[in-house]
Amino acid sequence: MTTLFLICLLAATNSGAVLAETPEEWVRLGGRVHGGFGSYIALGIRIGLDAMKRLDAQPRDLKVTYQEGQNSPCPCVVDGIMIATVATPGQNSLQVLPSSQDSNILGIAKIEHQKTGKSLRYIIPSSTRSLLARWNQDLNERQRYDAVMNAQARSLFNVTAKP
Repeated sequence: MTTLFLICLLAATNSGAVLAETPEEWVRLGGRVHGGFGSYIALGIRIGLDAMKRLDAQPRDLKVTYQEGQNSPCPCVVDGIMIATVATPGQNSLQVLPSSQDSNILGIAKIEHQKTGKSLRYIIPSSTRSLLARWNQDLNERQRYDAVMNAQARSLFNVTAKP
């Protein structure tokens, strides 16, 4: 409850980003929203926080479109992006497209700043799947969060800016 209050307070006051969350709070929130906390949720949080920083955005400033790849086990990444950015289907700021037929990608997230129009495109290559699966198998929830947050970005995703 405290975490949701903090997110709402930050969104309402527009005084800061969701970066005030602790790793433990992210793990609890991801578990509540998704039903469990795995490395895919952590990856979504990392992408969402990265986009907020790069686009100089506050919670609810971003519009997210997500599409999973042909061999993706689930679109779990988008739940992490949702809780990090506070983009939601109910606010019409989050959309999940039908799966892509591209077997080279795990997922693609297009994240756009609703006010400036600047956007980023995150491509998660299918090679990331084995790394995430290993972390889910070998690590507990908090360790999964740490592993994703401490990994080199290029081992998890490629990002390009769109003007």
